[in-house]
Amino acid sequence: MIKTALKPARKIHKYLGYLLALQIFAWLLGGLVMSAIPLEMVHGKHLANRQLDNPFNALHYSASLDSLKQQVGGLKSIEYTHFLDTPIIKLNGHTSAYFDGKTGALFQAPSQTAIEQQAKAHYLGEAQIAHATFLVEGPREVQYRKNIWQVVFADSVSTTIYLNGDSGQVITVRSTIWRIFDFFWMLHIMDYDERDDFNNPLLISFSATSVLFCISGFILLLQSPPWRRRRRQPN
Repeated sequence: MIKTALKPARKIHKYLGYLLALQIFAWLLGGLVMSAIPLEMVHGKHLANRQLDNPFNALHYSASLDSLKQQVGGLKSIEYTHFLDTPIIKLNGHTSAYFDGKTGALFQAPSQTAIEQQAKAHYLGEAQIAHATFLVEGPREVQYRKNIWQVVFADSVSTTIYLNGDSGQVITVRSTIWRIFDFFWMLHIMDYDERDDFNNPLLISFSATSVLFCISGFILLLQSPPWRRRRRQPN
């Protein structure tokens, strides 16, 4: 009687196992890889500095703020930064504008040579630059930002520094380590497009199916529960 009742559960468990085998393996493997790689390495903190100490003080920012404020609408904040040997004043409003901190002149977009110097200043390794490319629109790994420089170093993990095309400021750092982590993250959340939707229908469907797989497995345990002792056959 019990075996007859468990027959549908056994069949459901079997076919759900076929359906879920690869994805469950991907979940387990992805979890192993992502837990084994420290986030500091994923973010590339050992490869490049995103920010450098500002070598300038207040005396170097002698440009008139009143004059600069008039050039930016809806002013929200003012930042004092630098690019190589130039102090920079950044005004954030409806748009962001960069000015030479000494002269007050609008900061000109840096050349490729200057961008490479900036990337080398942030880079913590010893490899040479493999190539520097200006991108009208960056790839997905930099959220499709526009007007950026991509500087790739010829090291073992292809360290890639992305810089703002207008200011030369570092946006983010990527590497082969980040891309491996990102690949397994994609498998883990089953978002094969943008890899940022943790609530996509495919993941929800497979998760629900996995729950059914576990439930059917628990039901099958009733067929031979551990507390049921087998009777010994008489000699």
